[in-house]
Amino acid sequence: MAQASARHILVDSEAKCNELKAEIEGGRDFAEVAREHSNCPSGRQGGELGTFGPGQMVPEFDKVVFEGEVGQVHGPVKTQFGYHLLEITDRS
Repeated sequence: MAQASARHILVDSEAKCNELKAEIEGGRDFAEVAREHSNCPSGRQGGELGTFGPGQMVPEFDKVVFEGEVGQVHGPVKTQFGYHLLEITDRS
């Protein structure tokens, strides 16, 4: 079964998500931005979600993590929790 590792940043608005994505694309460290801005408890660990398989996350998340390009920052991705930036760190 496919497995992926990812990290994410969760915020309340699409605008904030886009602003943070621009900072990361401009050279800011993803983990640092996650610690400062993420509304998810994982923010304390730089947004690390660990390794998981399909179906363990919400469908919107799964689609990006199992189909998107590894090493890229994807988003904003809207879920019932808010807006996410996702970085796929590994997939096998």
